[in-house]
Amino acid sequence: MDHFGLVGLCSIGPGGVVMVTNVTSLSRNGLSDWMIQRISALVITAYVIIIVGFLVFCSEGTYVAWHQFMMSGPMRIFGVLATLAIAAHAWIGLWTIATDYIKPACIRFVFQWVCIAANVTYVLWAWRIFWSS
Repeated sequence: MDHFGLVGLCSIGPGGVVMVTNVTSLSRNGLSDWMIQRISALVITAYVIIIVGFLVFCSEGTYVAWHQFMMSGPMRIFGVLATLAIAAHAWIGLWTIATDYIKPACIRFVFQWVCIAANVTYVLWAWRIFWSS
């Protein structure tokens, strides 16, 4: 049944109320989104602690020491994981803001696609930085 031209985007809720399906949610499940945000926050926190630890305890604060530290295999992998965690965390937060506060569907759609484009650009840029040399 087509509800307002939204084939596949709507479902019938309790009492026959038309409900829009969350097609842009990261996991389509609030609990999963909550867990992704918490786990991504832990990854981001661990990354920040390691970076601050290096800055505090590194005896020589030169570019060469920083470059060697950041371009080591484990930090490259951890950097990419932290970048993906930031992207997931940001997307869930921005999706929540968009669905809660931006009521016109066309504006929300454009906002969400701009956020997706920014997130993809950020991840690809970080990937290039970590794995280009």
